[in-house]
Amino acid sequence: MSRKFITHARSAAGAGLLLIAALGLPVGAQTRPASGPAAPTLQPTAPKQAPVQAPTPAPMPAPRPGPPAVLPGLAPGLPVPGAAASQALATAPVSASARRLYDRSRAQLLQVRTLSNGSQASVGSGFVVSAEGHVITNYHVVSQFALEPDRYRLQYATPDGEGGDLELLDFDARRDLALLRIAGGGKAAAPQGGVSAPAANAAASDTTRRMTAAPLVFRKLDQPLAKGERIYSMGNPHDVAFAVVEGTYNGLVERSFDPLIYYSGAINPGMSGGPVLDEDGEIVGINVSTMIFAQQMSFLVPAAHAAALLARSRDAAPLKGAAWPKLRGQLMAYQEELSRNFLAQPWRTLPHPRYRFPIPQEQYMRCWGSGTPADAQGLQMQRTQCRMEHALFISESLQTGYFGVTEEVYDGSKLGAVRFANIYSGSFRNERLGGPDRDRTAPYCREDFVQQKDGPPLRAVACLRAYRKLEGLFDLTVLVTNVDSSTEGALGRFDARGVSFANATRLTRHYLQGFAWTTPR
Repeated sequence: MSRKFITHARSAAGAGLLLIAALGLPVGAQTRPASGPAAPTLQPTAPKQAPVQAPTPAPMPAPRPGPPAVLPGLAPGLPVPGAAASQALATAPVSASARRLYDRSRAQLLQVRTLSNGSQASVGSGFVVSAEGHVITNYHVVSQFALEPDRYRLQYATPDGEGGDLELLDFDARRDLALLRIAGGGKAAAPQGGVSAPAANAAASDTTRRMTAAPLVFRKLDQPLAKGERIYSMGNPHDVAFAVVEGTYNGLVERSFDPLIYYSGAINPGMSGGPVLDEDGEIVGINVSTMIFAQQMSFLVPAAHAAALLARSRDAAPLKGAAWPKLRGQLMAYQEELSRNFLAQPWRTLPHPRYRFPIPQEQYMRCWGSGTPADAQGLQMQRTQCRMEHALFISESLQTGYFGVTEEVYDGSKLGAVRFANIYSGSFRNERLGGPDRDRTAPYCREDFVQQKDGPPLRAVACLRAYRKLEGLFDLTVLVTNVDSSTEGALGRFDARGVSFANATRLTRHYLQGFAWTTPR
């Protein structure tokens, strides 16, 4: 059988070169193996459910009429920036320590507002960290302004209802942090309520002096917290009022590529970017996300990353224009480090009498297994799913920077070859790759039959989706099925979001080389 190409709208040359390079194949026709079920066809369409669903945007949207919005497209247990779908605002009594810390830091707390045409588009929280009026918040709180500065503007509001404009100096999308500065020394955004401009500006200057007189400070790196210590999260949940939430430090999240603090406390929408303080009032973390379908499971960015951002960019000029080039540079550096670390790890494998399947190490991925009972009639199936549980937030419609692997092993010996071939083909055909959207192109795919030296004959499909505004970044999907048996088979899927073409090639090769015989033949 000659090579088959699956394209959408135009040539899939990029995906084809990727698969050829990954496999080291000559360009030309390749013969399909004589044995095995008929090759199923692949039909890329809009996804039913992606391996890792994109988290919802962290800033709380402006209130709208009608019932509360349901968080869309979320995989169970995926941490979501600043959102807690089933977690009500904490109502436990506030301790004396919490009251003391809130009273002491109240003047440094801010609500960070993103406005569009004078109306509130989203809100988060932030806090003052310098006498010059520098403010720390989450990148996702200000992402709309960062990517569309001509459409949005940034303002702050204090617990006393005063406010002004903010400037964006820098951001760290990888750690979900942004560095802002109060604009013009706290000059009032606009006179309101008949107040004259000079009077409004004088009031704003007084507000700025109060905020910057005693900025919050970061806890020293040589003073690590102990598991079980009480810490205090602050912010403005649901745009209701500034609040303090007392919780527990539980160390760092296991199997996370970048460090995240596990905080037993309620972080609600609108608190993203707020500070988390220790008993001495020093910053230990920044509110960033919470686990949906869970209680009191939240996550913080370690304060050291915010301190580093302040140190390197405190004298920076405000960013001008859309931040896509800066964002691209950060994502390129991140995917290079992530890919290099992933490629350095050897594959684990599932126990099977015939095949070895590539299962990733659980260093920064989490794996689950499922399958049919051993005494089940008909098709026997075992599934292993592994994925990174934290993605990088880019915009309300785009998250990236994560890998996932799924392996399904089928035994159709109780069905016979014809019935097994129908089911096996259907499983392959049901894989979804997504369609074109505002952020990415349609998937361009290349399909080949491959015979590796020490492994079973495979059918491999490699697909790429290019990022429209982040040149040189792609989403990679590799689908693999073996075609050497009429009643047994395996279906594998590898996903890498936001990688360069060079790393997509390396990752494809690495994944395919994980398929082998259990016993050399």
